[in-house]
Amino acid sequence: MIRTDKLLGLLAEHGYSQAKMAKAIGITPKTFYLKVAKGVFGSDEIGVMIRLLDIADPCDIFFAKG
Repeated sequence: MIRTDKLLGLLAEHGYSQAKMAKAIGITPKTFYLKVAKGVFGSDEIGVMIRLLDIADPCDIFFAKG
């Protein structure tokens, strides 16, 4: 389960809009919004976000237990 609140907070902290992050990971903004809503991202997409957002503990965001 993805902690979308934390992910969206990190986007804001690092100056990324959802549309800008979508472009950075190679998907459309609409697809990004849907993935956030469903809490589902591919491992490649997660890897890019970890790098761009300098996430020290990805498990806390991308692999959180409900």
